[in-house]
Amino acid sequence: MMSTFTVNNPATGEELQEVIVSSNEEVLAALKAGHTAFKTWSKVNAHKRSALLSKWADLVRAHREEIGELITRENGKPLAEGLGEVDYAVSYIDWYAEEAKRIYGRTIPGHQESKRLTVIKQPIGQVAAITPWNFPAAMMTRKAAPALAAGCTFIVKPAEETPLTTIRLIELAHEAGIPKDVVQCVNGDGPRIGKLFTDSPYVRKITFTGSTPVGKELLRNCADTLKHATMELGGHAPLIVAEDADLDLAVQQTINAKFRNAGQTCVCPNRLLVQDSVVDKFTEKFVEAVKHLKVGNGLDQDVTVGPIINKKGFDKIVNQLEDAVSKGADIACGNEYDYNDEKGYYFIQPTVVVDVNDTMKIMQEETFGPVAPITRFHTLEEAVEIANGTPYGLAAYFFTESYKTGVYLSENLEFGIVGWNDGAPSGAHIPFGGMKESGIGREGGLEGIEPYLETKYISTNI
Repeated sequence: MMSTFTVNNPATGEELQEVIVSSNEEVLAALKAGHTAFKTWSKVNAHKRSALLSKWADLVRAHREEIGELITRENGKPLAEGLGEVDYAVSYIDWYAEEAKRIYGRTIPGHQESKRLTVIKQPIGQVAAITPWNFPAAMMTRKAAPALAAGCTFIVKPAEETPLTTIRLIELAHEAGIPKDVVQCVNGDGPRIGKLFTDSPYVRKITFTGSTPVGKELLRNCADTLKHATMELGGHAPLIVAEDADLDLAVQQTINAKFRNAGQTCVCPNRLLVQDSVVDKFTEKFVEAVKHLKVGNGLDQDVTVGPIINKKGFDKIVNQLEDAVSKGADIACGNEYDYNDEKGYYFIQPTVVVDVNDTMKIMQEETFGPVAPITRFHTLEEAVEIANGTPYGLAAYFFTESYKTGVYLSENLEFGIVGWNDGAPSGAHIPFGGMKESGIGREGGLEGIEPYLETKYISTNI
């Protein structure tokens, strides 16, 4: 009997669509088909692959409004953010359409007169991706575009909360002329399909965006077949406001970074560290700005903060807030809830927590919600120690008008992405990824296509 799962609108609980669960047999058949297709797709010349990716990008652009609304309906983020995500997703396809033509090898001077030494780059094979619910378009194209550009075949399992965007993007890829077995989608529960991916001899690379514990499990399962892996994992981003910062800039950039997608991003600031000489002034300005944010259905006009994706996420946020208050923190604004377990929607008013310390869960665990805890520091060395004091190292932000302070912080923060007076450092042309337990490898930029390529050395004796 065919099994299905329901995709719901997290802002209303409305049922959007039933999606068919891919059986084990269907996943294995798709993997075999992708492996077979690799034999021909890998031989398609780079200029043709580039043209097909460009056509795919054009089709996504032509359906921008449709896909943006679809993202909002299944993810909950405000429509303006949904449309912005479509643009962000397309930027990866555009970038790697060009990079397909720039996969260069090199020659090496021979160590003997008769030797000619050459290095070439070849596609790694079939790539299996597992993508998260918070950016259902961009996280898919950030993986698919470089894989296809390199000559790899690609299969993706999107999050069960948000598969509809991925399904639509793949339909458009096929419409653009990319063969159906070259880019595929399977649906169902992550642990089962993830194990099928890691066990399969037809998969040569796993790329995953999600939590650190799941990433570790995937890496363990990749070991038996020595699969290549790119892991973009959890974060717990600090945001440092130095005493010489432009506070108005810092407040606005922090608002944009913290409350995008209701704080449900891996790079959003989770710990606001403010120098004690300006903490009161910053907090006053920040709280006033937060109070102007509007919470609601992302399709409603002027809404800037949407719902929490599900009850599990909601309960975690509430638990962190209760823990912080029980340990002496105060609520400067927010901490108001609108939820309905029966209908399945969960909203949290953007919340600012003050007098926070390191004993509180909110300073140790990723929040993934519209909550901004503020703690004070005295010296820059203290701020760096607090910032680096977790296992995570994905993104960090700081605000200062001093070049000396900026260089010190940028060089001493143990994070793969650092924003200096910048709360939005992402882009298709930059290497995105983390240090420590926040991941392995980079996506985007020149570095983003390398994980999909093997390096082959050829020694010719003439």
